[in-house]
Amino acid sequence: MALLLSGQVCIVTGASRGIGKGIALQLSEARATVYITGRNKDTLDQTAQEVQSRGGKCIPVVCDSTKDEDIKLLFDRVRREQKGRLDILVNNAFAGVQAIMANHTKPFWESPTSCWDEVNNAGLRGHYICSVYAARMMVPAQRGLIVVISSIGGLMYFSNVPYGVGKEACDRLAADCAIELRKHSIAYVSLWPGAVLTETVEECMAKMDSSDPQLEEFRKIFSQPETAELSGKCIVSLATDRHLMKLSGKVLLTCEVAKRYGLRDVNGRTVAQFTSLRNLLSFFPPLAWLSRFIPGFIRVPKWILTLSASKF
Repeated sequence: MALLLSGQVCIVTGASRGIGKGIALQLSEARATVYITGRNKDTLDQTAQEVQSRGGKCIPVVCDSTKDEDIKLLFDRVRREQKGRLDILVNNAFAGVQAIMANHTKPFWESPTSCWDEVNNAGLRGHYICSVYAARMMVPAQRGLIVVISSIGGLMYFSNVPYGVGKEACDRLAADCAIELRKHSIAYVSLWPGAVLTETVEECMAKMDSSDPQLEEFRKIFSQPETAELSGKCIVSLATDRHLMKLSGKVLLTCEVAKRYGLRDVNGRTVAQFTSLRNLLSFFPPLAWLSRFIPGFIRVPKWILTLSASKF
């Protein structure tokens, strides 16, 4: 992977921990210059040292993705320091995990209305604002890649209402922005990681009551987690694909990107295929027992998954 992104400039929002940090580590390993953002300076500085140790250059920028002025200052700085160059933006900032975990047993009408903002301000809204500023830098150069980190919550109900609405909107953000950016040779994709047991998720699970039935569900979901760096490996491969524009506007799963480029996770494990019939059946209790008899190589086409969530 060394030197694959040498000379390229990247921004990864929400990169102090978790998936954002994992992405920044892999971009640095590919020798990119990586700007990482977060709200806590101490944590951000510590992460920046680790990211830079992988071989690239890392610049930490304290930035709250719920504040438009912070985002503007971030892109102004990158424009100034990199002479207008920006090759990759990864929209990853998300501040809703704690709100989701704290209200996971409540229907939307019993949850505080502030849950909507906690889930979607730093996430969906921040992603859109960052995309605007990134496009203003990429369009003159007629090149670039924008990635928004989304999830299966964009396809089916998962966790709560604000989460699902926000993730489906992220997928639509990628699809619609891709239409307007295509003539400028700028790709925009939505990337769905698998189950990633981030520090925040672990902390929230540790605080759950052991009698909470949802705890066992979370343990099952995260029983074979991806590492936070797999998403980064996927983005490096996408960024170096000469045929990337064919994928622009699409929702991409890390497992299918790994299969496309022959990637393994950083711990050497084969990436679990989310679309395998065995895996999908395990999420439906009445049919979970069948998963023991289904070969792992049988996969469900994504168009079937799409039909299962059809609103028409």
